[in-house]
Amino acid sequence: MQPETHYARLENERIAYQTVGEGPPDLLLATGSFSNPDIEWEDPTFVRIAMRLASFCRMIRFDRRGTGMSDPVPLHALPPWESYVEEAVAVMDHASSEIATVMAVFDAGPMGMLFAATKPERTAGLILANTSARALSAPDYPFGLPREVADQLIEQMSELWGTEALVWFLVPSRAGDERFRRWHARLQRAMTSPGALQAYLRALYDMRALYDVDARPVLSSIQAPTLVLHRKDAALAPLEQGRYLAEHIEGARLVELEGSDAALIYEGGDLVADLIEEFMTGERRGGRANRVLATVLFTDIVGSTEQAAELGDERWREVLDAHDDAAAGCVERYGGQLIKTTGDGIMATFDGPGRGIRCGLALRDALRGIGTDVRVGLHTGEIELRRGDIGGLTVHIAARVMGEASPGEVLVSGTVRDLATGSDIVLEDRGTHALRGVAGEWRLFAVWSG
Repeated sequence: MQPETHYARLENERIAYQTVGEGPPDLLLATGSFSNPDIEWEDPTFVRIAMRLASFCRMIRFDRRGTGMSDPVPLHALPPWESYVEEAVAVMDHASSEIATVMAVFDAGPMGMLFAATKPERTAGLILANTSARALSAPDYPFGLPREVADQLIEQMSELWGTEALVWFLVPSRAGDERFRRWHARLQRAMTSPGALQAYLRALYDMRALYDVDARPVLSSIQAPTLVLHRKDAALAPLEQGRYLAEHIEGARLVELEGSDAALIYEGGDLVADLIEEFMTGERRGGRANRVLATVLFTDIVGSTEQAAELGDERWREVLDAHDDAAAGCVERYGGQLIKTTGDGIMATFDGPGRGIRCGLALRDALRGIGTDVRVGLHTGEIELRRGDIGGLTVHIAARVMGEASPGEVLVSGTVRDLATGSDIVLEDRGTHALRGVAGEWRLFAVWSG
């Protein structure tokens, strides 16, 4: 699913960007300093929300110079924050985007405000998320951060950078997920080192180019439709800063989001995608009319016909009732959606392959307790949502993968294996298989459970 990385140029330096989906409309996304899209595409939730956005627009995401995959810059000669606008223009030109909705998150906010004010002919709309016109407090801006608090935040971020502990501060809604904590710590380390993080933030602070940025004077010049998204309990950007933006940009709409996550996608990410779609297209379809990415799980009771004949109707109904109760509980426990039962099995979807695999293992073990064995198959791909049901080739492939599984085996496609890389799930190669009704050869992998 990971898109190709392109490079725009500003003077002699390259600016990395990726595009997903087709436009118009275009969404130019600037997520602020420190990112690594190569690692982020490993996360199923990121992939799902990205593909959701790509269902109604072309998303153009870029890393400013000195961050992410763009060319590094000397810490003693960082470009001023105003040059962020030049970088955005260079990316749009390289991507052949004449006009776009600009979405600026965190410290990219002032860039988005200045872009909208100075490039109205290229601004279809402006989305400001968990950001502010000014970070530091001032006599006429009491809800900014005191300078000493900003200093403490830099020290704390540097001390915890690259560790699981920082997840509790940045993404508390997912901090209870051990797999996510390990992955997010790896993402942090892939972004930059703790020493470089501190040097970068200190350099910006000393140059009065980050915490002393004040974009308030440009707010009255913004004429583009504006949507302000802000967490109610955001630690790095108090809600009052989002309210200030909405009050000082003509016609701006403020949506106060629940939670305290710094990231937008893990806590209410579907709502955020809906709000962006409604803002850009005038309607909120919620992905219902489009294909979305999901991991599909199929299960099947082994030898169900023979068991039914041996047990008799009454006892077999008890077995099926126990199966259905166990299946519903497992799917709910692992954050999936039970689409339907299939008589002697289930079909369910998950936003990530790891959860689907663990659900399959848990269900297999639970049913063994009542003397019943199942086979489980999983595949990840785009599905069509159909009024409570799902369809598409992904569904057929998942069913065929299940059909290749041995009794008690959880079998997955190569796509699932690729997306699960980096987790603690151990997979054993089962070779290539021809799946009935599906073109080509498919490499399948069995989940090893000790």
